[in-house]
Amino acid sequence: MTRPQNRRAASIAAIILVPTLLLSGCVPGWLQGLVSGGETSTPTGEEVAEELRPYYTQVLTWTGCGGGAQCATAIAPLDWDNPGEGDDIELALVRHPATGGQPQGSLFINPGGPGASGFDFVRDSVDFAVSADLRREFDIVGWDPRGVGRSSAVTCYTDPADLDEFIFGIPESEFGTPEWEAEVIASSVAFAEACAENTGPLLGFVDTNSTVRDLDMMRAVVGDAQLNYFGYSYGTDIGARYADRFPEKVGRLVLDGATDPTTTTFDVVLAQSEGFENALRAYLEGCQDLGACPFPGTVEESLALIADLYDRLDENPIQADDGRFFDANVLDIAVATALYDEESWSFLSQMFTELRTGIVDTGFLLADFYYGRENGEYIDNSLEAFIAINCLDYPVETDRAVIAEQNAQIRAVAPTTAGEGNPLGDALCANWPYQFEGELGPVSAAGAAPILVVGTTGDPATPFQWAEALAEQLESGVLLTYVGEGHIAYDEGDPCIVDAVDAYFISGTVPADGLVCDAG
Repeated sequence: MTRPQNRRAASIAAIILVPTLLLSGCVPGWLQGLVSGGETSTPTGEEVAEELRPYYTQVLTWTGCGGGAQCATAIAPLDWDNPGEGDDIELALVRHPATGGQPQGSLFINPGGPGASGFDFVRDSVDFAVSADLRREFDIVGWDPRGVGRSSAVTCYTDPADLDEFIFGIPESEFGTPEWEAEVIASSVAFAEACAENTGPLLGFVDTNSTVRDLDMMRAVVGDAQLNYFGYSYGTDIGARYADRFPEKVGRLVLDGATDPTTTTFDVVLAQSEGFENALRAYLEGCQDLGACPFPGTVEESLALIADLYDRLDENPIQADDGRFFDANVLDIAVATALYDEESWSFLSQMFTELRTGIVDTGFLLADFYYGRENGEYIDNSLEAFIAINCLDYPVETDRAVIAEQNAQIRAVAPTTAGEGNPLGDALCANWPYQFEGELGPVSAAGAAPILVVGTTGDPATPFQWAEALAEQLESGVLLTYVGEGHIAYDEGDPCIVDAVDAYFISGTVPADGLVCDAG
């Protein structure tokens, strides 16, 4: 998702999957070594450039790591364009072997981000990630992309207090003044310098295009001639770029909650701002049915109350027992987190009810869930990774006049939550030690097998028009529409969606282009 445009902090555009809060707000630690021994992979042995052979021919050793899962580590070059130079990096993989005994191959899963752990998602939530039918037919494989989690990872601040100050700290100077700008820029520079110092050269090589090349290598190493892949949210960006670079190696790809590779940072923020504004309306329309709705009036009256709450928190943040302040920025994150899925809407009602009396417990629960913070500690590096990846994946707008016009457009589509916008734009990526290279453009994957693109009409994070755009760009794209609310269609459990996706993976049955599944 986006770290929203807000009144105080520099914003960063990104797309991240936040699983429903009813699934798991926290997961157990990595249970290593519970099963000894290990199976080994059989690489495809396909022809690659001489300098790439050590990577494409490496043999993985799968070792039991709890809950029926098996874990392995793959080695990739730091720089795919110069594989013989510099250090190598490690990629952490996990798989659940097919329950049917004779798998069709591997099915790689990425849950989104950038910065989300595919390792944790598959190891701990495989039955949420895919159906029992897919588990029977495929080895389900997850991994932490470069920069993330248990793979060679981005590290910025090592003291949680420093990260707390970076995320939740409020500038002392008045918003919009030169002094305020100096504080925001200084905070951005300090964070970027910490990332560069603590991460090293890896920081310049965590872009999505490098991850695409990692994925192709992992495909070959596990022994699959073609890639079977299920990407959610930002994971669809990985899948689409893979198909465009390696169309002949596309097996069966499903891209759910699709992104549009042509969008700029501003395009992302604008679309997501409008998406979350619409999702907030949808919540208010259904609020009475949830029980204990804190908004007895009309939708418009309720939106006005919420806008007023943003303004009041912007002027007078509420201090929590741990010393952090709940301001408009934190409210933005809390609201967006709960709007990802209808199953989490009740958290919004609870938060808004508490805020009436100055209680911020549920608000911080939602914000901390998004940031991966538990009991004052950060349990993963998802925030650092998603910043680092996005600063490499998107160009940065620095023209103040353009930024002002963009802020006006955002206010127009999200009048409740947008506020004044940030006059600096993305101060963090503007001061990042490594910049975007290349250009944004469409993907075509010319010659690839059919690729299934899934979009949800009420998706606030990856708006439906992005799925339409991606399906149109892909030469073999097939659009599947889910009429409903929420971010990802497959995890809603709608039989129409699940049956279409499963039949495609298992038997290669391609649904009719434009098939519509209505949640009713």
